[in-house]
Amino acid sequence: MIRMRNVHKSFGAQKVLDGLDLDIPAGKITAIIGPSGEGKSVLLKHLIGLLQPDSGTVEVDGESIVDLRRSELNRIREKFGMLFQNVALFDSMTVFENVAFPLEEKTSLSKEKIRGKVLLALEDVGLKNIEHKFPDELSGGMKKRVGLARAVVLNPKIILFDEPTTGLDPIIKRAIHQLIKETHAKFGFTAVIVTHEIPDIFDVAQNVAMLFRGKILQHGTPDDIINSTDPAIRQFISGSLDGPIQMV
Repeated sequence: MIRMRNVHKSFGAQKVLDGLDLDIPAGKITAIIGPSGEGKSVLLKHLIGLLQPDSGTVEVDGESIVDLRRSELNRIREKFGMLFQNVALFDSMTVFENVAFPLEEKTSLSKEKIRGKVLLALEDVGLKNIEHKFPDELSGGMKKRVGLARAVVLNPKIILFDEPTTGLDPIIKRAIHQLIKETHAKFGFTAVIVTHEIPDIFDVAQNVAMLFRGKILQHGTPDDIINSTDPAIRQFISGSLDGPIQMV
């Protein structure tokens, strides 16, 4: 489990997280939703220690990751994989080299074993016979699949997804969501997805938390969120919460 308690984070005069509490259950897919600019990616970066809170606690499997030494934080980060919003593939590397990179950096496996794991990871995300290609030869959807293969190749306990379907057309978005579900079912990792994809994400996530004005407004099953009577949540789900919220 990942647990955040009374987390505060500001950048200058801008308060982003304001006493945030959140529990992320192990082995489930949790989606973080909310309007643009509310700090969803900031929340995600706290989970892996890329940002430290001004105050409050962040725990991974019962261990605080706040103010850890670099070596200790790196040990915690070995539990994580991450699929970035822009995928963050290395343009000068082939698909094979991109997926193999974490194995070469973090393990002492032989080249033969690394090759086997890379090809299996690519097969798991529906990609075959493209390991020789470079990222600029791939479609946006294929790049996302390569990024997911790289995220799962070390079999992490936790995978963080930062807007995994940004910039994709509706058909590819649905395909990526389905791929996340299938990959999760196979590997059983804990997943945290930051997304704007409403209502699509309700078919993917088992838990949904809405971030609004620095706090988790509500956390529950997709049905809990869909049937919420909170006016902010209802406006957001209906697609009218990009402007000023109308509280009633």
